[in-house]
Amino acid sequence: MDTVLSQQNLEEMLDQAVQEVAEQTAGVRLYRKENFVGEDLCTIHITFNRGFRSCLSLCADTALVARMARNAFGVDELTPQDLEDFGKEYCNMLCGKIAAFLFRTTQVAARFSVPSFFQGRFVPEDFQAQFALSYSDDQPKSAQLTHYIPCLRECAAAPGVT
Repeated sequence: MDTVLSQQNLEEMLDQAVQEVAEQTAGVRLYRKENFVGEDLCTIHITFNRGFRSCLSLCADTALVARMARNAFGVDELTPQDLEDFGKEYCNMLCGKIAAFLFRTTQVAARFSVPSFFQGRFVPEDFQAQFALSYSDDQPKSAQLTHYIPCLRECAAAPGVT
């Protein structure tokens, strides 16, 4: 994405999208913070497979995703499947907003894959992190959105769930 949009503009757009979608879908306000320190993590991952060659991973405290899911579904109890379903739907809405912004800005139509849900932290193969945006809610639980670009040379991080 950085070839048609500056990294700063991309970061600002992703930040705005993350915060808006969290508040609109789950009534949770996320605040930017410097560092990501999470516990009991889950990751929702999506790849842009047309228009742009990059991917996004939202790694978050499972408790934060569960809070958002309970708010969105209006329930007190969640199953693991509810948590996964919410995470994937949140990511779909987030990427829909991102794709619309990218098209308005660049006139390039972006298409993205079906989201994947992982327990723990997931790092995609053949990609390297370009930047990460960290957040916390008022609890404080944490989340981090990482933008990955294809590796131009051997990636430093080992792929997979950690």
